[in-house]
Amino acid sequence: MTFRDLGIDDDICQALESVSITAPFPIQEQAIPLALAGTDVIGQAKTGTGKTFGFGLPILQKLGPNPEHLPRALIVVPTRELALQVTEDLRLAAKNRTTRVVEIYGGKSYEGQLAELTKGADLVVGTPGRLIDLHNQKLIDFTAINYLVLDEADRMLDLGFLPDIEKIFSILPKQKQTLMFSATMPSEILSLTRRYQERPIHIRVSDPDEGKTKADIKQVVYRAHSLDKDEVVGRILQAEGRGKTVIFVKTKRLCSKLADELIERGFKAAPLHGDMAQTARERSMASFREGKKDVLVATEVAARGIDVDDVTHVINYSVPEDEKAYLHRTGRTGRAGKLGVAVTFVDWEDMTRWQNINKELELGIPEPTETYSSSPHLFSDLSIPEGTKGRLKKAKPVQEKPQPTKAEVARPKTRQRRRNYRSGSKPEA
Repeated sequence: MTFRDLGIDDDICQALESVSITAPFPIQEQAIPLALAGTDVIGQAKTGTGKTFGFGLPILQKLGPNPEHLPRALIVVPTRELALQVTEDLRLAAKNRTTRVVEIYGGKSYEGQLAELTKGADLVVGTPGRLIDLHNQKLIDFTAINYLVLDEADRMLDLGFLPDIEKIFSILPKQKQTLMFSATMPSEILSLTRRYQERPIHIRVSDPDEGKTKADIKQVVYRAHSLDKDEVVGRILQAEGRGKTVIFVKTKRLCSKLADELIERGFKAAPLHGDMAQTARERSMASFREGKKDVLVATEVAARGIDVDDVTHVINYSVPEDEKAYLHRTGRTGRAGKLGVAVTFVDWEDMTRWQNINKELELGIPEPTETYSSSPHLFSDLSIPEGTKGRLKKAKPVQEKPQPTKAEVARPKTRQRRRNYRSGSKPEA
């Protein structure tokens, strides 16, 4: 199966092929034909299974190769980071077209975003608060919107955006195609679909051999001890095949503290949390995507928009709040058909919470193994070389031969003049 087989135009396929994207994922195979046909869709698939192109490619195609730069499509996402990632993906797919994709989100000055809107936008990707704010100030026109997407609808619900979502529905034209994508489908989301979608088709994609978690993620759970966690993390970060890694922490303070600790231990780490300025957050994400940093220490809300295909490991420094948060965190790895590893630390006081998560997700790990940085099973479970310590060895600096001072350079010539004087020889010039 190829994207051409699904009816996607050749110029879009060529744009994807330029970055070696050729075969659609299951959610894309099911969603793209329905969206192209104009059907309202409820797409349910686990995080990291390709939902963005599932809704993005049909919309780009229906906008046409040379749209008139009037907002006709709106994609609503829960976080700034996800807005940036979705925008980046859609610009890639539309690079052979004149389509303008503009991102709108809070935490950044209005001026730059308004300048982009003034140039003209065909597809707007935005967070709920900023979109409503611009509409209230009559700075964005939604009257021509034909296509609406709610991406990660369940997360918007978790973050308290339900009133904003209902406000957006009330603003937009009644006649439009609505696509709703989510990893989970709580009752509140289903209520939205009944009220605002017209005869939607609900597609749910999962592999036959997987349970409630993704089959291509190895789940490892340890009962760890707070004073030993940093050392355990340092050793995990030296596992064989370890690539980009996301470490989830509970608080913004711990996020900064752990990132600093890992940097001091020699790792290329960067923090990501809500108290950072937006420009600093974007720098952290850009350095992580580009590989300049390969460890991202993040709070859960800040990391919601991480959509990087080559994350090999996720480490839950502490137990997530519930099974949904666990799925969203671990879904950062094992993406795009690649294998991933998810490691979770369970503190003594979090055992009850973990047992609830384990029961809901049917993980079969009710009693995590007590684990120290010296435990043999830590090394064998995660392919960590024997003898590894939680700190990278610093290369010994090359001892450079000190350069002589001017006085030392001049000294031999002075001695030679004295010898010549004593022997009666003619002095050197």
